Amino acid sequence: MQDWLTRGALSQGRAIEQGALCPMALTEAYLDAIRAHPQAERIYASVTEKRALLEAMTARSRARSGLRRGPLDGVPISWKDLFDSAGTVTAAGSALLAGRIPLRDAQVVRVARQAGAICLGKTHMSEFAYSGLGLNPVTATPPCVNDADAVPGGSSSGAAASVAFGLAALGVGTDTGGSVRIPAAWNDLVGLKTTHGRLPLDGVVPLARRFDTVGPLARNVEDCAAFLAALEGRVLPDLRGASLTGRRFLVLEGAPFEDIRPEPAQAFEDAAQRLERAGATLTRATLPVVDEVLALSAIIYTPEAWAEWRDLIDTRPDVMFPPILARFRAGAEHSAADYIAAWNRLAELRARYIAQVAGYDAVILPTAPNLPPNAARLLADEAYYTTENLLTLRNTRIGNMLGLCALTLPTGTPSAGISFMAGPMEEDRLLRLGAAAEPVLRS
Repeated sequence: MQDWLTRGALSQGRAIEQGALCPMALTEAYLDAIRAHPQAERIYASVTEKRALLEAMTARSRARSGLRRGPLDGVPISWKDLFDSAGTVTAAGSALLAGRIPLRDAQVVRVARQAGAICLGKTHMSEFAYSGLGLNPVTATPPCVNDADAVPGGSSSGAAASVAFGLAALGVGTDTGGSVRIPAAWNDLVGLKTTHGRLPLDGVVPLARRFDTVGPLARNVEDCAAFLAALEGRVLPDLRGASLTGRRFLVLEGAPFEDIRPEPAQAFEDAAQRLERAGATLTRATLPVVDEVLALSAIIYTPEAWAEWRDLIDTRPDVMFPPILARFRAGAEHSAADYIAAWNRLAELRARYIAQVAGYDAVILPTAPNLPPNAARLLADEAYYTTENLLTLRNTRIGNMLGLCALTLPTGTPSAGISFMAGPMEEDRLLRLGAAAEPVLRS
């Protein structure tokens, strides 16, 4: 049974369908692995054992009766600690929400349960999801699978660790500025940032409501596709036969490569060459629209987050991690007029960007320009924390600001990912491209 813990979610689902794997035995194996893992308390904020076993029991009955609800029925997954779970503390990684127990599941949790997915528990995260590093001295900092002394990426840090360390078949996170893609990349996973508004946010603790998105962190592209299909109640898209032959990719130069570290830079170039050898055509260009979009991000993001949480933060600011508190309070520095003007300009820039990349199948860039920083140094040096956090999120934030969907894939270099960005609501096409690129990049 131990070998199954590191298989993909869809692979597990197929085995359940064939009668080769029992949902109850699989769930018990994951729960045993969580109990035995020396760093489980740094990964899971809470383990919902009773719920998982009950859900596994009913999944087993459905499987035996030939009444499975879909390809993920009976597959155990983890949820970031900002998805409401009825009767389970949901604190979004913050002492300000300690003891907060929702009465009902978030809508996506409820839909996943109806599709048969089994809830193993809630995973640790960056405080209020407001960091790309995954460092959280308030609750816990999950481990990075490639470096015991480094942070795992955030804010969906525990979600990534739960999959990377074999403690869940798939992790569910959120992405507001890169919070699915960064931890996925730094833990050699596949991460899907969905288009804003594609999946519902009811019952999801917010950070910036106009940017928050729900997305999976998984072992492969097909698992991401299966998760999205299950959440939308539709048939899994057919990814078979996907090819890179004749595909046109735009390498986004300029800002994404500024101050990039040697390892992710080389990993990206190696990956780009493999895509070309597999039949893709790559064009390199700098788009000034991207620079302007990035310049607008501080005017838009920080007021969004500060408006959401300022009243609660002001009650007990002393319980927050100081760099996170400072980032929130920066939102008070912008006027309403500047905020509205920035949004108006962003709408124009989004349209311009879509027109400029219309001839390409996807835009590609390094997921992060750096590797996971040392956790101890981040704690000891607030200036270093600030610069590394901003650098970490720079490339991923492009997709959020432009309202795109995006997919990060491992390059084969530890903790270095390559991202593919496509237009709004083009996830199925993007996943098919990812399915074509995945074996090329893993070779």
